[in-house]
Amino acid sequence: MISAEDAFRIIDQNSPTPKVEEVSFQECLGRVLAEDIVADRDFPPYHRAAMDGVAFLHADFEKGIRKFRVVGQQIAGISKLELEGEGTCVEIMTGAILPIGADTIIRFEDTSISDGIATVNIDEIHQWANIHLQGKDAEEGNVVIPAGKKINIGDIGIITSVGKTTVKVKALPRVALISTGNELVEPHEKPEPFQIRKSNVYTISALLQREGIVHKMFHFNDDFDAIKAGLEKIAEEYDLIMMSGGVSMGKKDYIPDALAAIGVEKLFHRVLQRPGKPLWFGKNDKVTVFGFPGNPVSTLVCYTAYFRRWLGNTLNSHRDKVYAALAEDVEFKPDLTYYMPVFLYHEASNLLAKPYKGHGSGDLVNLTHTEAFLCLPRGKEHFAKGEVYEVYFPL
Repeated sequence: MISAEDAFRIIDQNSPTPKVEEVSFQECLGRVLAEDIVADRDFPPYHRAAMDGVAFLHADFEKGIRKFRVVGQQIAGISKLELEGEGTCVEIMTGAILPIGADTIIRFEDTSISDGIATVNIDEIHQWANIHLQGKDAEEGNVVIPAGKKINIGDIGIITSVGKTTVKVKALPRVALISTGNELVEPHEKPEPFQIRKSNVYTISALLQREGIVHKMFHFNDDFDAIKAGLEKIAEEYDLIMMSGGVSMGKKDYIPDALAAIGVEKLFHRVLQRPGKPLWFGKNDKVTVFGFPGNPVSTLVCYTAYFRRWLGNTLNSHRDKVYAALAEDVEFKPDLTYYMPVFLYHEASNLLAKPYKGHGSGDLVNLTHTEAFLCLPRGKEHFAKGEVYEVYFPL
């Protein structure tokens, strides 16, 4: 059995080099960029009106001119108009290109227009007022989104604005999600008194969907030969196997032996933590395997703390760490890292974690109260109210 810290270190040392694929800009939301997005023109590409108003030459205003002859209307999507000399102006709409000869825009609210004459009703306005200058946001050739960034909704507009119809992103793993056990039936089936409905794999499946990871689900009953044959085939077709159950110390927990039989090396099995002690992790040159414990809270902890770390390594994209203060004293005597279920809330500017201890790693109902897991380290028994520890979020 190893410490949680050693388990993290082994995962870090055995995360694959990220692969790259090219996807449509319509399918890249939430993916991790594998290339810089570069401006193919200035942002904005021309001096543009920041609001509706009247465009004129500031030097005319400085000369004391307050009445300007309107010589046209500049709307978005048409080529530049041009001022016709001293004391002329152009009506302009938000987003339109600035007319030739103009360098200032005054709001319609600060003018009165009658019979083709715009009268300025204020005495002060600075040059380039209400104009979004060409190249102000970014110049041609600038990196506007760096490689390694997770693409958000604002990035989509930038990507399309630079003419990128496809983007290079870090490839997500092909995942096989496996449940094991004779006691499991599908959610729509009525279980016998000695059976339960599947829940862990559907929880993991929902989490993978949130990550945008396509996956396929499989089930094996407690039969060594069937498990071995199934794993052998799956290991040839997928980058990652995630399993729920079958990795503890029971006589029917065949997964570790079946993985060894198909050439998957165990890198660690059993971690000094609660919940999730039976966690199994290994790999060969084709596939990586996470064997999660069968209890629902254990599965969620191991996914949150360990799989997410592996995925972050694989994509070169890690979530920022979050910390919260204990809202009350906690006693935990076993010399184990404790991923304690908590409810989070704010008090002033402080993030507080209220324990929801539940009834152990099999207490599925307790998860409805759980927003996160607070990581309490080994080596102490008393954790005082106000002490700050790292938070792991399931979602």
